[in-house]
Amino acid sequence: MNAMNNEHVILSLGPASGHRPVTMRGPADMAELLPYLLGFYPDDSIVAVGLQGPDLHQGGVIRADVPESPAQWPAAADETAALLVALSERHGERPVQVLLYLCQDPTTAHAPPVVDGLRPLADDLRAAFGRRGVAVKESLCVSDGRWWSFLCRRAGCCDPAGNPIRRAPGPGPAAAAAAFAGLAPRGSRKAIIGGLAPIGPPGADAQRAALARAEAAEAAERAGSAAVARERGAELLDQAFAEFAAGARELDDDRAARVLVALRDRHTRDRGVEYTRPAELAPAERLWRFLARRAVPPYEGCAVAPLTLLAWASWVAGDTATARVVLGHVLRLDPSYLLAELLYESLNDGMAPDALLAAVEAQRRRREEDGPVPARTDAPGPAPAAGPGGGPGGHGGRPGPAGAARRRRKASKASKAAQAAAAERGPVGPVGPAEAAPGPGDPGPVALLPAPGWVPASRERSARGLRLGRAAACRSAAAPSAAGRHRCRGVRRAARGARHAR
Repeated sequence: MNAMNNEHVILSLGPASGHRPVTMRGPADMAELLPYLLGFYPDDSIVAVGLQGPDLHQGGVIRADVPESPAQWPAAADETAALLVALSERHGERPVQVLLYLCQDPTTAHAPPVVDGLRPLADDLRAAFGRRGVAVKESLCVSDGRWWSFLCRRAGCCDPAGNPIRRAPGPGPAAAAAAFAGLAPRGSRKAIIGGLAPIGPPGADAQRAALARAEAAEAAERAGSAAVARERGAELLDQAFAEFAAGARELDDDRAARVLVALRDRHTRDRGVEYTRPAELAPAERLWRFLARRAVPPYEGCAVAPLTLLAWASWVAGDTATARVVLGHVLRLDPSYLLAELLYESLNDGMAPDALLAAVEAQRRRREEDGPVPARTDAPGPAPAAGPGGGPGGHGGRPGPAGAARRRRKASKASKAAQAAAAERGPVGPVGPAEAAPGPGDPGPVALLPAPGWVPASRERSARGLRLGRAAACRSAAAPSAAGRHRCRGVRRAARGARHAR
């Protein structure tokens, strides 16, 4: 039927599979393995898989939204091709061929197959890669549990109704090998996001009223003392997390609202970044999911912080599929949310969270060692309570220039400690401190382009503390060399190039 029947393709499905190679023998395997490759079932998506070397092993992977308007398809195709080539070259090897998927389900139960409607986009993608000297090995439409080949033009060869994608309990050998390696898709992208949707009535009305009360109370408290309000917010967050760690599954409306409002403060949110020790990850994820669903309209913006924290905890726990999907959703809600942007770029560049974790843990231990800090005597409100580790209720609790200078010195030491820890551990991901390129058995980076309207912020990043800034991430994950600087610039270029291919 096409070239996929004549040559095999070797996939490596990442660390979760122990980098065991999986051989793909044709378009049926290609369609079946797509959710294992990404970690979830894509929908309304363009997916491009770079193939490298004479043995056609997997390189970089790109996922982008299918633009709603066909007028945007040529630009989306060009940006997808440009980003895949740039991503692959940055990680050591230009792709020689590419596998393409266009994934979209019919809008209604009895609508005709979408394959013919998507064919112009498939042609645009083929032309865009061709202009860059990359041949399209196979191009599939995946829709409603079936697949079609855009490259099969021979009359009578393929069923116009498509070919069914093999499913459990009778998967093909490639999917069986992926399942044996311990891989399982997390569900569809829409289902992952749907599970984080705000609650509906009748609970939504009570939560909405509680959020209004919490917002008014927080404004009054900040008018008295922003520092005390910040420490109170961190104390509320620590208390909520302690309850979830002890087995709680929910907070009452007022407490949930107060924590949501408190998380809008960057320092309070950064306290949540710290909940990444092994025993803390599961309760932290439960807490962030619970809080995100309590951000009911018109307070949807309150979901941005807990969703970003959920993505961070998921990444640390090894669930990069959920992390990527959730971060893409966050950038739909707030395209300028810096922490989400930084985590998204780090994931797309193939980084592991180890170096960032080292910086977070170093600052947490330093905070816990300092002990509680007395509240300002000239400000109303209660003294800050100690957190679970004996630390103060929030970051930045010391008012005045002396406290700020001390925080800067401590953050600088934490950054240096993170660099030293990263150097001791050696490579922390597909590209380690020495900018090692992935070998033939390693997967390339997976770049999931963000939602329409997302443009990365152009402001400078701070490398201090828990801001998880790009400069800190790059210094922690790569030696301060010319190669490392090139990599950081490449992250920014790749993110900027994503804006049209969505």
